[in-house]
Amino acid sequence: MTVPDRPRTTTRHPAALARALDAWLATRLPGARALDPVVPESNGMSSETVLFGLDHPDAPATGCALRLAADPAAYTVFPRYDMARQYRTQRLVAAHSDVPVPRVLWLEEDEGPLGAPFFVMERVEGRVPPDVMPYTYEGNWLHSATDAERAALQEATLSVLARLHGQVPAELAGFLAEPGPGTPLRRHVAAQRRYYEWVVADQPRSPVIERGFAWLTSNWPDEEGDTVVCWGDARIGNIVYDGFEPVAVLDWEMAALGPRELDLGWTVYLHRFFQDLTESMGQEGLPGFFDRRAVEARYAELTGHTPRAMDFHTFYAALRHAIVMLRIAYRRIHFGEAVPPPDPDDLIMHRASLERMLEGSYWGEVRT
Repeated sequence: MTVPDRPRTTTRHPAALARALDAWLATRLPGARALDPVVPESNGMSSETVLFGLDHPDAPATGCALRLAADPAAYTVFPRYDMARQYRTQRLVAAHSDVPVPRVLWLEEDEGPLGAPFFVMERVEGRVPPDVMPYTYEGNWLHSATDAERAALQEATLSVLARLHGQVPAELAGFLAEPGPGTPLRRHVAAQRRYYEWVVADQPRSPVIERGFAWLTSNWPDEEGDTVVCWGDARIGNIVYDGFEPVAVLDWEMAALGPRELDLGWTVYLHRFFQDLTESMGQEGLPGFFDRRAVEARYAELTGHTPRAMDFHTFYAALRHAIVMLRIAYRRIHFGEAVPPPDPDDLIMHRASLERMLEGSYWGEVRT
């Protein structure tokens, strides 16, 4: 695997966005101004983020973060951006748990002011493990930390998952349920299949992803487990840390109802994705960090729930990630940043890992 240049994340003009933001703020807090609005370089390729200060004597917060639905003209990563759903999820988690989520301030569902729906939340200061270059690479703050400091971060992060799953009532989160028949897990997988069909609607299909969906059907868990509120994009790159303690859990656009293992599988595999990438570049990375066996054991100690069917759920996480990466690769081709290869599966950076999972050789002796 190689690390591609970071693809573009927006087609919007920052200055125009800042002017529009000032005009909108005046409708919510007359006389308010956005101070030094900036679109961070680490901005995601789904929803966009604008950071700004708030100048007003009655400002509910001095620092704000605005989450804006992706520009429809930017070959979006997902077919739909439901900002009201994210806003409601953060309010629900804040009201019913001690999971640290930023306080949400305003929701704007009209696309008129900024060209798409958005919400504003309080900005939380701290540091985030980077995706580019990955936190597993030498030279960043997490790689340079001591083993004890990384262990503390891992422990605190798993505690976030345990508290989310144990404290937030799933019966209050019906708005997170995927449509259709069957259990929450079956509906979740069906939604991912619809997403894949959208990705390849006008592009070459992926044989390895289609083999993956067939594998899921053949290896479905005998027991799916209880249904909880899942964060969805459960990884340390979506957490703001003060030192090594989580102070803000971000990016709730993939929140869902389903078994706890949806989050656990994603947490474990997304770290392995970065670790595999780092090793492919000749670096050691962080091989003992978020070890699958250790994560499963500690989560069981924290919750009393022994993770089940983790081969299924870590593979499902890798498959979901492959669909997102395929869409991002097609997006790069759309913008002239890449050339399509003869084999569309070569667009998936972790193709080899997927294939090893399908063969049953990826996790070695770690089997549950």
